[in-house]
Amino acid sequence: MATLSLGLVAFVATFFPGGHVVASWAGALGFGTGLYSQYVSATTAQRAVNIVGLVAAFVGVALGIARGGFLP
Repeated sequence: MATLSLGLVAFVATFFPGGHVVASWAGALGFGTGLYSQYVSATTAQRAVNIVGLVAAFVGVALGIARGGFLP
């Protein structure tokens, strides 16, 4: 669930003008968390939620870096 939450925060933050810092950090943290949780997941349902969170986190971090990066 943390991966999905961080991914959604990162994705939504890209829609705000100054949200690139939040998007970059939340996306990077969500991507790392998602990779680890994918490694230790036990069921198919957990893996499906992880993939949705990973994609959202990746898009969020990519757009955050493209729009200004990790620092204000």
